[in-house]
Amino acid sequence: MDVSQYLEIFLDESKEHLQTLSDQLMILEQEPENMDTINEIFRAAHSLKGMAGTMGYKRMQALTHEMENVFSEVRNNTIKVQDNMVDILFQCLDALEEYVDNIQNTTEEGTNDNEHLVKSLKGILNGNEGGEDSAKGASSAAAPIEEGDKEKWKTIKIGSAEQTVIKAANEQGKNILGITVYVQESCILKAARAFLVFKALEELGEIIVSVPAAQDIEDEKFEYDFSMLFVTDSSMDRVAEVVKNVSEIKDAFVAPFEYDHENTADSSKTEVQAAEKKEVKEKSSETAVAAQKQENKKPVASKPVVNRTVRVDIEKLDVLMNLVSELIIAKNSLVAASNTEGTRTAASEHIEYLESVTTNLHESVMKVRMVPIESVVVKFPKMIRDLSKKLNKKMQLFMSGEETELDRTVVDEIGDPLMHLLRNSADHGLESAETRIQRGKPEVGSIYLDAYQDGNNVVIEVRDDGNGIDVEAVKEKALSRGTITPEQAENMSDKDIIDLLFKPSFSTAKQVSDISGRGVGLDVVKSKIESLSGEVEVKTKLGEGSTFIIRLPLTLAIIQALMVEVGHEKYAISLGTIQTIEDIAPEEIKFVQAKEVINLRGTVIPLIRLNEVLDIESSKSPDESLIVVIVKKGDKLAGLVVDELMGQQEIVIKSLSKYINKCKIISGATILGDGEIALILDTNALI
Repeated sequence: MDVSQYLEIFLDESKEHLQTLSDQLMILEQEPENMDTINEIFRAAHSLKGMAGTMGYKRMQALTHEMENVFSEVRNNTIKVQDNMVDILFQCLDALEEYVDNIQNTTEEGTNDNEHLVKSLKGILNGNEGGEDSAKGASSAAAPIEEGDKEKWKTIKIGSAEQTVIKAANEQGKNILGITVYVQESCILKAARAFLVFKALEELGEIIVSVPAAQDIEDEKFEYDFSMLFVTDSSMDRVAEVVKNVSEIKDAFVAPFEYDHENTADSSKTEVQAAEKKEVKEKSSETAVAAQKQENKKPVASKPVVNRTVRVDIEKLDVLMNLVSELIIAKNSLVAASNTEGTRTAASEHIEYLESVTTNLHESVMKVRMVPIESVVVKFPKMIRDLSKKLNKKMQLFMSGEETELDRTVVDEIGDPLMHLLRNSADHGLESAETRIQRGKPEVGSIYLDAYQDGNNVVIEVRDDGNGIDVEAVKEKALSRGTITPEQAENMSDKDIIDLLFKPSFSTAKQVSDISGRGVGLDVVKSKIESLSGEVEVKTKLGEGSTFIIRLPLTLAIIQALMVEVGHEKYAISLGTIQTIEDIAPEEIKFVQAKEVINLRGTVIPLIRLNEVLDIESSKSPDESLIVVIVKKGDKLAGLVVDELMGQQEIVIKSLSKYINKCKIISGATILGDGEIALILDTNALI
């Protein structure tokens, strides 16, 4: 069977199960007797085992099989959860993640058998804490089948429905056979093998009844054997041959069935078994489907839940977004055309309606593209746990706002920057337990990851209650490396000095660790966030901790913008960054360190003349009042001097080609209603 078509579904569902394992193992470590958690881990391991087996990933299947066995015993109270067991299980989780990563990159699981983990799990089962499987277990697995066990079908109870079928079969001269089938002890997908046996037999005849019942077989509630009564025109040898041809079947025993009235069951049981027999016949003919049904089985008593979500490839959403973009451009063209006529016509009403529809359509598509950042941050608690053990520091992670939504393309990109900032906090932010106690702090360090929406932006804060950044140490390092001159150092504010940490390869660490270095890689964090039209700022207090604040736009596709003119060129400025628009007289301009500033209601704001930055001749004379657009980046303000205001407009952002992506102050371009192209200014870069 070609399973490649199921690879994407396998990867999606595997990642979900791995995340469940990670979350539940974190709970299990704190609450070793939490049965809900134990059941969740068992189900996740069981599902992964079935999926891996179906796809032919034997190593992954073998590891999850042993995990499932361990938790089966934990559920039965045969084994108690110990600290060393949880450590082994976390190692298993890392191994499974490695398998899934390999499959995603190469479609193959790799060659790592993880034998030490399999042996450790078998050791837990045998009570020798991580040793190899015991000789007792090995000998019992190979025990021969007793003579009496070959005819277990004789214990099957016969009801009135079965009597009717047997009577009709006798009249038609058919063979009525008792069959007992033994599955290999090493078999991992017992239920799937049983259904393949049922499928093979149904090609030759009809299964009257089975023991265990169909539902129990589906739930793997049987050891290594099952029995049935079978009506067929084929010979006993042919039936035995067909059953034994199913892989991982150890043996099959077939004999003629002789009807005995003492074997009759009561009518209620007969009806149940008749229904079960019907269920057996309806089972899927494919291993994959049988296994998947087995994994996704819901409790019998639960109400069916209607699945209201659909997995959609992001490329399909991109096509949809592109079509919406073209619709908005067409709408802008119509608006521009109607304005040139100078008179209000009937077409204007249609244009207003079109504008309303396109705006609603845009909002709807954007909502489809929005996903909670939870998909990125759920893996961080396990990472902090691993770092705690690796660094030998006590720490805990507190998260809030995981439900905050961002555009899918942004969410896919922010995982690495956030992970780096968290590792930074753990490695260099938090002090050792001894130092914390000396400073009167709790022995356990705290790291916080908070996300929330702020207007058209999403803000993500990573903070810790550690040492904070030593500004003087940063300054000394910068001076020793020649990054800044002594004159510059005298005039630099603390914020300017902290910004030096974002310079490439700048580090204050005495010894570079493999975990992080405050400064090593922060330039990568900054460039990644800025490539998403976001910004990073740092707040710190020596001895108390640091906060890294990331601001990201909700979407990267369509924005509300202020259209301006500089010279005879048109530019767009994102409305989300604009504070106010001011009319400033030339005499109000002052100079600080030879740079133009204005004093606006008590706040000194530097001026940026866009005509000079963009190398365009201004259309306004020097004695005219200046139109100044006040924009904000974090807590910094700047005034952009423009020639004319054109008004607010909904614009579609088109990315620039790779040949012109070196220009940091231009974040993209848009097509206006009259067909002209306007460049979009990146105010963060300008500031």
